[in-house]
Amino acid sequence: MNLPAVFHLVSFVLLVMGVSMGACGALAHVLGEPAQVFRAFMASSGMTLALGGALWIRTRGRIELSRRDGFGIVVFGWLAAALSGSLPFMLSEAISHPVSALFETMSGFTTTGASVLSDLEALPRSLLFWRALTHFFGGMGVLVLCVAILPFLGTGGMQLYRAEIPGLSKDRLTPRIASTAKLLWGVYVGLCLVLAGLLRIGGMDWIDAFCHAFATMATGGFSTRTASVGAYGSAYFEVVIIIFMFLAGTNFALHYRVLRGKFRAPFRDPEFRFYFGFWLATGLLLTWWIWGPVHGSPLRALRAAFFQGTSILTTTGFVTEDFDQWPQAARALLVMMMFVGGCAGSTGGGMKHLRLMIVLKRAAREVRRFLHPQAVLTLRLGDRSIEPETESNIAAFFAAFVLIFVAGTLMMTFFTPDLETAAGATIATLGNIGPGLAGVGATQNYADIPAAGQALLVLFMLLGRLELYAILMLFAPAFWRK
Repeated sequence: MNLPAVFHLVSFVLLVMGVSMGACGALAHVLGEPAQVFRAFMASSGMTLALGGALWIRTRGRIELSRRDGFGIVVFGWLAAALSGSLPFMLSEAISHPVSALFETMSGFTTTGASVLSDLEALPRSLLFWRALTHFFGGMGVLVLCVAILPFLGTGGMQLYRAEIPGLSKDRLTPRIASTAKLLWGVYVGLCLVLAGLLRIGGMDWIDAFCHAFATMATGGFSTRTASVGAYGSAYFEVVIIIFMFLAGTNFALHYRVLRGKFRAPFRDPEFRFYFGFWLATGLLLTWWIWGPVHGSPLRALRAAFFQGTSILTTTGFVTEDFDQWPQAARALLVMMMFVGGCAGSTGGGMKHLRLMIVLKRAAREVRRFLHPQAVLTLRLGDRSIEPETESNIAAFFAAFVLIFVAGTLMMTFFTPDLETAAGATIATLGNIGPGLAGVGATQNYADIPAAGQALLVLFMLLGRLELYAILMLFAPAFWRK
């Protein structure tokens, strides 16, 4: 691995974090918040900028990146962002334990939305904004931002783009990968601005509006209220956020094509059709199961089911009510949705609909092959055939995801009071969802999990956001050889 090139790009991540923390410090000053908060941001910014600047100067040189270097930059870049981003929480004493501060920040950057904070209304607004800003950077990926704005990357930018963009679909919207990265970030920022404007029209102040917009489009789920979106009790907010959560769970390349006038592009895409059908079916099923036992009004049941179902399916993690009190069938469906996640190329976590489609098609093909052993059956997705190598990669990913979930649940039983909490915490962090079940459910948080358990969940968050292999590679000796 080309360590100078790797850490040169990591230094840029630190510089971006340092400038952003400085901006939040300025916000704290403008809002007249306690001096301790302002000093915490300024000290965090200064230390991060100093480290980033020193690393930048020390590692200057020609940047030539291999595929292995790309994965190395992504892993170390995300660790650097999370470690530096935890400083404002510790220095302001909002979170005293360093592992808990890292947990909160990693949860933000990986767009997980799990929290150790119990009373958000008591926190300074600037700190809540920094918390939401970690979602903003993590949603589309801070290293994809590097690809967009650093001209010297050249062909090496493709290695970063492929390593950080989640899912199998890594469409190049233009011949130049830097232009593609700019377009994706442009669509992402544009949707954030539109959503923030709609929330402001509905009555949120600008800080709350931007915090919820960042959390929605990044499918993160950090709110400025302890009771999340449910604290507002607003049908308008819930409907608007449902629409934008659904959009955030869609491949962003499709958004770009729609903006270019190709309005039929989403419904010509097999994954989007599957995603839309799955979303609609699960929303209606949840409505049926909670109508009566939970909500007497069918419209109230529809609203609750589609908000909570969309939130879980897209791995956003906002809540409007305690779904732990829903019927067992509804809870079981929500758990299944936690594994699925959003579309490839979206900001959502989970296994992705594209992988699920291919696994289901492969299972159906094996049934047909059992009935007709001599038949030559090609696996197709729309008008494209799926290569055997892609099939094997997806099967391996599914196996690894399930094995990590099982092993993680077993390990978390040492840190949680019951198996349901252990399983809920594991899938909620591995799938980058946020709220789990029981002790880490919709109305709970992760504060009661000891530091060792939180550290394990930090690893699960990173595994989920970088889709397993980038992290698992670190444990292979060949990765470190020149």
